[in-house]
Amino acid sequence: MMWLNEIWKAVTLFINMAKSLISPSSKSITANESFCTNQILRSQEVNKKIGEAVKEGNLLKLICVVNNIMQSMSRHPIRIAVTGDSGNGMSSFINALREIGHEEKDSAPTGVVRTTQKPALYSSPKFPSVDLWDLPGTGVTSQSMENYLEEMDFSKYDLIIIIASEQFSSNHVKLAKAMQSMRRRFYVVWTKLDRDFSTSALPEPQLRENILKNIQENLQKEGVEDPPIFLVSNFSPYFHDFPNLRDTLRIDLSNIRYADSLETLSGICDRSISEKALSLKNSMLTRPQETAVSRMCDAANLQESFENYQKLFGVDDGSLQQVAQRTGALQTGCVAVKFQELHTKDWRLRLMMSFPVCMFLRCLEVSWWYGLWKFFTRGLRLWRQSLIIEILAQNAKTVSRNVLKDNTHLAEVL
Repeated sequence: MMWLNEIWKAVTLFINMAKSLISPSSKSITANESFCTNQILRSQEVNKKIGEAVKEGNLLKLICVVNNIMQSMSRHPIRIAVTGDSGNGMSSFINALREIGHEEKDSAPTGVVRTTQKPALYSSPKFPSVDLWDLPGTGVTSQSMENYLEEMDFSKYDLIIIIASEQFSSNHVKLAKAMQSMRRRFYVVWTKLDRDFSTSALPEPQLRENILKNIQENLQKEGVEDPPIFLVSNFSPYFHDFPNLRDTLRIDLSNIRYADSLETLSGICDRSISEKALSLKNSMLTRPQETAVSRMCDAANLQESFENYQKLFGVDDGSLQQVAQRTGALQTGCVAVKFQELHTKDWRLRLMMSFPVCMFLRCLEVSWWYGLWKFFTRGLRLWRQSLIIEILAQNAKTVSRNVLKDNTHLAEVL
């Protein structure tokens, strides 16, 4: 009965081996869903160019492609929408953010009645390549809010600023909840702090705390995570939270233009590398079968396969040295996997190279039932190759992310 037990163990190993041949899932693209990153994701040309560079295993070409895309992205304006209930001071806020007076020629029109009837575009040298959109105020009923969200089409904006004053209404909460569900960056800005100070008997610190707490509690009731909240006066553009708002805005503008875009592009690279790994695994099935099972445990044969796959992914020592020379800097986080360390990267590969398994395979080779188990030994060979591909694909993802992070600011290197 011992031999039946051994057969059952072998069949179990073969089933697990077959599972590992399934393609590793592509890393999901988790960059912020801004208008800029959506433009990248929708571009077939961007995906094609990155896919070609990854397919060639050409890291230098990949850097060049991503760098050119980033330079092109930097020329596109970032779109900011300013919204809120009518009469909350959206137009006045835009003027204050631009640091211009309400009576100047290019200022947004303000007044006690609803002055903005349709989206109006403004710009400012304070924020180059940024489009500030002054949107009409929201209505007062739930149905009008649904229509408002549809009509304004917030998906085409990179950042939304929700303006409030006097009270944080249900419309404000609905706007915040909608922005969160759409994965939009958004701020909440309370705009009439000067009037609150003049009409309240509370000390200023306590009043500020009460306003902030009220906004946070209303958002938390609807499950909205804490967004950046700023308490300002439209007539004092250099005081209260205005300086902090501008600093936060500049950081977010940089992230939208560069960090988010780079994360999206890196995600596309990861997906292309996973697709290449699957293609290499599939190609193994069409190769002629090896006749000697002993080659399963032959170190020289394993090293040859390892080095070939390294070159295909572009993460061999020669390719990485070339990248370092052409970019002018060594990549501290871009280290090629060493063959001597290969067995430590995956427990399945370590098991395959263990002495008991090698001895078992050699026994199969000389036994009378070797022919019956020929398909099993070929499967083990494919499994070993698959594990090497997975390890090097992950190494390629790590290397490409580190190189892109360090070198997308450089001029074209090819």
